[in-house]
Amino acid sequence: MKKSVVLAAFLASAATPALAADLRLASPSGRVEIVVGTSPERQPTYAVSFDGKPVLAPSGLGLDLVKGGRLSYGLAVTGSTRQTVNRRYTLTAGKARDVADQFNELSVDFREGDAGAPGRTLRIVFRAYDDGAAFRYVLPVQPQTAGTDIAGEMTRFDFPRDYQCWGLNLGRYGSSHEGEFDPVRASSLREHNLYDAPFVCSTGEGGTTFALAEANLRNYAGMYLQGRGDGGVGTQVKLSPRLDDPLVAVRTRIGSETVSPWRVVMLADAPARLLQSNLITSLNPDPDFDTSWIKPGKSAWDWWNGPTLAGVQTAGTNDETVKRFIDFAAASGLEYMLIDEGWYMGAGGGGLVRPGVDVTRSIPEINLPELVDYGRKRGVGLWLWLNWKALDAQMDEALALYEKLGIKGIKVDFMDRDDQAMVDWYHRLLRGAAKHKLMVNLHGAYHPTGLARTYPHYLTQEGVMGAEYNKWSRRVTARHNVTLAFTRQLLGPMDYTPGGFRNVRPEEFTIRNAPPFVQTTRGQALAMYVVYESPFSVVADTPDAYRGEPGLDFISDVPVTWDETRAIAGEIGEYVVVARRKGRDWYVGAMTNEQARTVTLPLDFLGGGRFALTSWADGDVPTELKVDRTSVGRGARQPITLQLAASGGAALRFKAE
Repeated sequence: MKKSVVLAAFLASAATPALAADLRLASPSGRVEIVVGTSPERQPTYAVSFDGKPVLAPSGLGLDLVKGGRLSYGLAVTGSTRQTVNRRYTLTAGKARDVADQFNELSVDFREGDAGAPGRTLRIVFRAYDDGAAFRYVLPVQPQTAGTDIAGEMTRFDFPRDYQCWGLNLGRYGSSHEGEFDPVRASSLREHNLYDAPFVCSTGEGGTTFALAEANLRNYAGMYLQGRGDGGVGTQVKLSPRLDDPLVAVRTRIGSETVSPWRVVMLADAPARLLQSNLITSLNPDPDFDTSWIKPGKSAWDWWNGPTLAGVQTAGTNDETVKRFIDFAAASGLEYMLIDEGWYMGAGGGGLVRPGVDVTRSIPEINLPELVDYGRKRGVGLWLWLNWKALDAQMDEALALYEKLGIKGIKVDFMDRDDQAMVDWYHRLLRGAAKHKLMVNLHGAYHPTGLARTYPHYLTQEGVMGAEYNKWSRRVTARHNVTLAFTRQLLGPMDYTPGGFRNVRPEEFTIRNAPPFVQTTRGQALAMYVVYESPFSVVADTPDAYRGEPGLDFISDVPVTWDETRAIAGEIGEYVVVARRKGRDWYVGAMTNEQARTVTLPLDFLGGGRFALTSWADGDVPTELKVDRTSVGRGARQPITLQLAASGGAALRFKAE
């Protein structure tokens, strides 16, 4: 992962004198513009426009410090610097392989100027990309703020009018970040709300859509969004408090400047085009270690389906069951098998850690060295589930043992927090896992912030209401699944665990733990492997559900990392069509909500050449797939018409000839 050279460096390396006029920053193409100014109370403000139309009205900025109070009002600009950056970077796993990182940057220095004020300084760095805007705070080392901590931010996102938005209102800090992104008018936001990132809104002018998020979260607390305290239309930032002192969000380090995460406004001229953006990873640094050992792939899984498995005397957490799942993975071209909860001494009880727990000792029914060897001979690597608290108590010893045994990755669960201490723990875990060449899947996790670029072995994470909810609720509807593509999926890899093949119509759906049903079609199940991004993609159902069934061939073949992503069409909560390229081959996933619909797929994304096309489309019942094979020539290509059943979808593969 070699970062290319910055082609154009500082345009103005020396600080400019204080300016009363607004400072303007445009993206390379000019589509995005940020205007930096000050309010009558001399609070720093910023505004964002897209294609010449306002998206965010002038919005307040600043920090709220534990000692000394708000560093937000009575400030004056003392200088600014600019730079232009044009570079590229490579992602080990993601929606694109080679990513352009092009932006213009403006750093503005502010200082308190009122008589009797302590004279504290604050720097705010702004970046304008063609697909969004971002800014972050830098609290310089200075005697006036030494030893103080951050209680919160004064950051606002003010809307010029009442937007239609979609958000996940968690309502509390300690959660697994799982739920529905419901439609909400901006005027209905309240100060007691706690919305997760991303918060997505349509401006109502053309297809312009934006998403509020954060990136490069480290040494800081996670961000939530709430309604404005003054009752105006828009949102304001609320930081997750520390558990050891709820009045503090961020402990600062004496002698070190404090740098906030990037506050991000993703922008596109159509909702679906947000899916193409790499802005969140672009705002994170490259890895500083060798990444050649990282191998994304798909995995069989023993938890969601029960396990239920024919031909096994007692299906469960034991060697016989794991071996049969390994056999299924090998026969199906899956690279991994994930052994979930219950394999180590003292495991069980979900998020509970029982006395005597030991993540370095397996239960008598599990012989890890034997299972690793069994899988190795069949080309299948093993992943292990772990409770984070149990792992934390034995982290160094456990990670070293797993590397020695030949374990390929770990799934760590039940963190359910995003306070500063937990954010620091993520980085500690990911550094340790990299040292021992272990890939990582985090469950009970907060929203992605682009860490997959810095730690590319961090292949996927939860922080999503995925297929597991079918085991105990009716909440995982087709509308929910489609909405995820325009909301949670924007931020990074999503371990939804697709592949449910026990498909029934919503009116026939019953809640069942083992094996569970899904209230969507098999066409939608296949489409998820394209629409949803997950470099460690779990094939959720039992091997018995796939045996002899059409569609398993698509699951076996579909890649988990991509060279290019194209958003074809879609509307939030209604339908989505995504095309992704691997090499010269293209894969398409289409999903609809509870409404059956006809979707037209233009083929201009294919470029030149001939392609063998295989399609897997909805049949007359949810468990039926219609498989069709044809050829697509080099000449003029007519668009393809896709008939999507209610709660359905389709998957297509264009194989270059």
